Amino acid sequence: MSRLCHFTGKRTVAGRSIARRGKAKRLGGVGRKVTGITKRKFKPNIQRVRAVIDGKVCRIKVSAKAIRMGLIQKPAKRDYKPAEKVSD
Repeated sequence: MSRLCHFTGKRTVAGRSIARRGKAKRLGGVGRKVTGITKRKFKPNIQRVRAVIDGKVCRIKVSAKAIRMGLIQKPAKRDYKPAEKVSD
């Protein structure tokens, strides 16, 4: 599965990282020079959570922002108790 948020549609996007050297003109230098440009990726903070979707509990991938915004509805806590042992 891809790194994609079920609710917000956030996904990995490509960008560039620009390396510069030198001193800025406003600080008394001759200016900043670009020494290299490399490709990079911006990855969203995707979490795998259990959520109620259309009345069913399923695992989905959502961004941390969607969780903070309250876009997902978590399932109710199970009230599970193990069966008591019958002593003879």
